[in-house]
Amino acid sequence: MPNSKKTTKTTKAAAKETKAQQTDTALKELESKSKRKNVLMQGNEAVSYGALDAGCNFFAGYPITPSTEIAEILAAELPKRGGVFIQMEDEIASICAITGASLAGAKALTATSGPGFSLMQEGIGFAKITETPCVVVNVQRVGPSTGMPTSPAQGDIMQARWGSHGDAPAIVLYPDSVKECYELTIRAINLSEKYRTCVILLLDEVLGHMRESVRLPDMENVRVINRIKPTVPPHWYKHYDENQKYLSPLASYGEGYRFHVTGLTHDALGFPTNKATEGAEMMERLRKKISYNIRDLVQIESHQLEDAKIALFAAGISARSAKAAVAIARSEGVKVGLLRPLTIWPFPDEAVRKMLQHVETVIVPELNQGQLIHEIKRLTKDKSDSNVIGLQRVNGKMITPNDILRKIKEVM
Repeated sequence: MPNSKKTTKTTKAAAKETKAQQTDTALKELESKSKRKNVLMQGNEAVSYGALDAGCNFFAGYPITPSTEIAEILAAELPKRGGVFIQMEDEIASICAITGASLAGAKALTATSGPGFSLMQEGIGFAKITETPCVVVNVQRVGPSTGMPTSPAQGDIMQARWGSHGDAPAIVLYPDSVKECYELTIRAINLSEKYRTCVILLLDEVLGHMRESVRLPDMENVRVINRIKPTVPPHWYKHYDENQKYLSPLASYGEGYRFHVTGLTHDALGFPTNKATEGAEMMERLRKKISYNIRDLVQIESHQLEDAKIALFAAGISARSAKAAVAIARSEGVKVGLLRPLTIWPFPDEAVRKMLQHVETVIVPELNQGQLIHEIKRLTKDKSDSNVIGLQRVNGKMITPNDILRKIKEVM
């Protein structure tokens, strides 16, 4: 008669070995899934997956061309990951919803275009004064009003900085490629969480719908920043605490901390105040958390400016044409370079001043009637206006490399 105890031990050992093999196979499958491959992706898709990889778990928005793909993708993907998608009745409700969700602890984002962006301005101001992290993606189109919904424009640059009434600094990022749409979406969410403010990501219609081959980084290489959480007892917590770097902990509703939130000028506890000193302290905090952290916020690309006599200053889709124009001009022996801001607000004053010291002429191509060019002229103290030249277009068509080359030859 066979030994039943020995048989049982053998069976258990075999089962244990089989389970270990299954676990090993599952881990290998998971590892293979985490290794990303090259994919053909449009800018709006890249924004969506950048948001998901940054930990976005709440989206509220209203469909509007040319940003709708962002909402469509997140509507499908967020519920799979335990997140929430809500289609709101309009853009005013959308910005209010993401602010409220953020106060409850969510990483929140919305996406829109020009008309919706205009409607959101008061809500953006509310997010800034309440120091609530959130991200607004604005895929720009030709305006004003309904304009040309399917044509590219860069007319919202100044609105992104100054659209909300009152004084409140802005963080605005501007990619020029599909991969950067992914990267700067993550950066926008990270900065909103770190600095407790509404961050704006600008795209152009062309970039939102353009497809490029992109390899997204594996998740272990994606840096995600989460908001600072309070460590003090609830009765010590100040919702707007002062510190040297102006980076304040942020409690979420439901975590045992009681705090007041209002769009009125408020004190450190969040309660409305009419005291001049407390009002000044609040406004200084809003300003200094941006101005004291410029080096962390400003991101630029300098391209062949070392020996350039003519500089191009361009952002977004116009920068791609500018970069191509630089390559063609260089092949013809013309010393041209490009300065491209990935962060347009706060404006890269230091980099622009450095550029102006070494070049004779600056050409600013942009799809508007002249917005970035005013910032260049603001920093031009020892040059006449003839040394800062605009190249504008507002008819829904792109500025091409040849358009820029013609302008270069005009100033030579």
